[in-house]
Amino acid sequence: MKTDDLINLLSQDAPVGMRLGRMLSLALVIGVAISVALMASTIGVRHNMQTVFATARVFFKICETLLLAIVASRLVFQIGRPGVPLKARSVALLVPAALLIAAIIAELFVVPQESWTTSMIGKNAAFCVFFIPILSVAPLAGFLLALKNAAPGNPGLAGAVAGLAAGGIAAAIYAWHCPDDSPLFLASWYGLAVTIVTVAGLLIGRRMLRW
Repeated sequence: MKTDDLINLLSQDAPVGMRLGRMLSLALVIGVAISVALMASTIGVRHNMQTVFATARVFFKICETLLLAIVASRLVFQIGRPGVPLKARSVALLVPAALLIAAIIAELFVVPQESWTTSMIGKNAAFCVFFIPILSVAPLAGFLLALKNAAPGNPGLAGAVAGLAAGGIAAAIYAWHCPDDSPLFLASWYGLAVTIVTVAGLLIGRRMLRW
């Protein structure tokens, strides 16, 4: 390829990348706004949030889910561009995973063994697994629509990353309502709910993002 041809190609790709970034940003903002409005208009924020937010478990749950949402969303902004190396960026996902494992280990040391099962099951496991995917619909739809105008090299992987980000966003929003604060509950039921959304993104992405 001649130098002039390469320059012309890069000049054409730059506006596309800028448009993709704007579309994904818009999808993120609108998706979060819809999900927050949905939760506020239905189940609302936990009634005693002001008093329990200072506790270590609640603070960790909020920070952990928010961190997952941020890290996964950053990956979405990269995966729509072919040729962008994702392995180095995906390593960041190990941070929330490592923090959750550390919190679980701490919980097992602090909570008596006979209470481990109770802490893991909690009181709202079924509703958690149901409502987090509901809250993820708007962010996932927005991400997929934006990525449809991009050129992801692996449509299924792009859809899965979009699902992971949408699930993380939904989990971060739902955490402000959920009365179950144990890291064991977080790993089990939040993890299952986010996995469901990730798999949904994978399956939808394979078809929707094919090019």
